[in-house]
Amino acid sequence: MQLRIVLAAACALAAVSSAQNRTYAIKAARLFDGTSDRLITPGLVIVENGKIQSVGGAVPAGAMVIDLGDATLLPGFIDAHTHLTDDFDPDYNGSMLLGLQRNIPEMAIRVTANARVTLMAGFTTVRDVGSSDFLDVGLRNAINSGIVPGPRMLVAVHAIGSTGGHCDGGDSFRYGILRHESGPEDGVVNSPDQARYAVRFNIKYGADVIKTCASGGVLSPTDDVDAPQMSQEELNALVAEAHDLKRKTAAHAHGAEAAKRAIRAGIDSIEHGTFLDDEALMMMHERGVYLVPTLTTRIGLAESKFPPLVQAKATRAVAQQDTMLRRALELGVKVALGTDAAVYPHGENAREFALMVADGMSPAQALRAGTSSAADLLGLGAEIGALKPGFSADIVAVPGDPIADIKATQSVLFVMKNGVVYRNERHEAK
Repeated sequence: MQLRIVLAAACALAAVSSAQNRTYAIKAARLFDGTSDRLITPGLVIVENGKIQSVGGAVPAGAMVIDLGDATLLPGFIDAHTHLTDDFDPDYNGSMLLGLQRNIPEMAIRVTANARVTLMAGFTTVRDVGSSDFLDVGLRNAINSGIVPGPRMLVAVHAIGSTGGHCDGGDSFRYGILRHESGPEDGVVNSPDQARYAVRFNIKYGADVIKTCASGGVLSPTDDVDAPQMSQEELNALVAEAHDLKRKTAAHAHGAEAAKRAIRAGIDSIEHGTFLDDEALMMMHERGVYLVPTLTTRIGLAESKFPPLVQAKATRAVAQQDTMLRRALELGVKVALGTDAAVYPHGENAREFALMVADGMSPAQALRAGTSSAADLLGLGAEIGALKPGFSADIVAVPGDPIADIKATQSVLFVMKNGVVYRNERHEAK
């Protein structure tokens, strides 16, 4: 059995390697390079050995030509806030039970479906900001090995927060019902020293990024959504340790005070930011901290059945999202696309583009938020997020012109990641 598994893995990896060694000429009516405000016409990208060789120019002899016709080529989309190892379930209480009933092998198999549908929606890279049972590490490694299709993943292992806070997965259960009370190994900390230990623990077991819950949350059942949950000293220790170990940091922070503490600590991004005030937004602008607004959460929140306390928090948060983002744009805060996938069904990530445009971003700004800006936030701005020579060949195509109709991003017809074609609905190749 072990030999068969090894052989299957080797065959999958060989198939990916063979596809990467091909030379492609990908053509379409238009091209958005991920960094500008305008489209290039016509669009042509030459790909060889998994990398972009040129944008425009002549088609090399022997190249496989993929002509997508009346479409626009773009960099692979990037979602900076996902939870691929969770499933969307509109039944709040039922989903908690399922999380306890399913065994780890079943969960590991199920999450591969979430990865695949995300990739097929055009998202070739995601930052996955909190998981359990190391499922995110296993999924990332399986994707990197060519075992299952999925986006490039930067994973956080456990999100780090306080006892009883949004990151405390045991906060809704009767005391003593679990095998042990949560501690730093589970992402629950109550001192600067424990915060440092939790960062080290996460990195030891595979974390690419460190995520903390600086405030309460919408879906956690026992806290106020905007209340601070980490002290300044705890956040200082967490961020300093992560940066010392060359990891970027992200703070779940709905409330203004929680966000300010995280910003003072040197955080790289504020997730959600629902109730940020002008002082917090100006601090972000001055220090170059990214906002990841996760507007798409409203889709899942509207479809879900919650207990009264959670429903009240969800209603209050959704009512404030648009006002906050519009003000952030007015003050010049940097924005990266992130959706909180799993709070809504996986694969609908591109709906975030249209929601950002509705809040005042131009279509080009929104596209950059989901390509070059998100790549910069992830520390991968020299590798992905743009159609440039030397960059990874992560390329998607959408019908028509997304600058004229941003909703075209929801109808991806072509997906290439690292020079491998995973989706091509037009099949025009020669």
